[in-house]
Amino acid sequence: MAHMCRQMTGIAASCAGWVGIIVATATNDWVRSCDYAVVTCIRMDELGSQGLWAKCVISPSLYHCVARTQILSLPAYVQTCRALMICACLLGLPAMLLVLMSMPCVKLQTDNFAIKQRRALVGGILYILMALCGIISTVWFPVGVHQEEGLMSFGFSLYAGWVGSALCLLGGTLILFCRGTDAGTPSRDNSFYYSRQGGTATPLDPPANHAKSERV
Repeated sequence: MAHMCRQMTGIAASCAGWVGIIVATATNDWVRSCDYAVVTCIRMDELGSQGLWAKCVISPSLYHCVARTQILSLPAYVQTCRALMICACLLGLPAMLLVLMSMPCVKLQTDNFAIKQRRALVGGILYILMALCGIISTVWFPVGVHQEEGLMSFGFSLYAGWVGSALCLLGGTLILFCRGTDAGTPSRDNSFYYSRQGGTATPLDPPANHAKSERV
């Protein structure tokens, strides 16, 4: 039961983290920047927001985004973060399927305990790889923006990526190190072997202490 609870916790955390990574990848509020002095931007209430796919201008009367379509002219950190986040999103589907098929309540025709353990192992590794891709992207992107343009604050997309990566790392670790016992393996205390000569089943491990018969 404890093994099942740990596995379910790992699956729930990993799925929630996968959703957070998808939200961070799809939205463009990663960082807030300012083309002027910070005091001027605050006074004008006009900030620049950017993400992997577009640059936006945010103000009370205007919200305008320009897509980043010139792939070859983009900085290297933007292209790398795009690739890492897309890989993290794509790895989530096979990881979730493998982990779900490794649960004890799911039984395929050729399943056994060793196969389920291998599925859980691969699924946990994939979730940890997702977390590493998300962590590298969400750390490298604001550092690159700050060196290039000057960073003012973080956006909600970046927080979603951080939380999603942390949940994937937690869930993948729980799945990876959650080891159960094979319920189909009989205990030695209840094991018997069949004797051909006598035709009777006798215990595999006879008791060590025997009562000695006394002669009258």
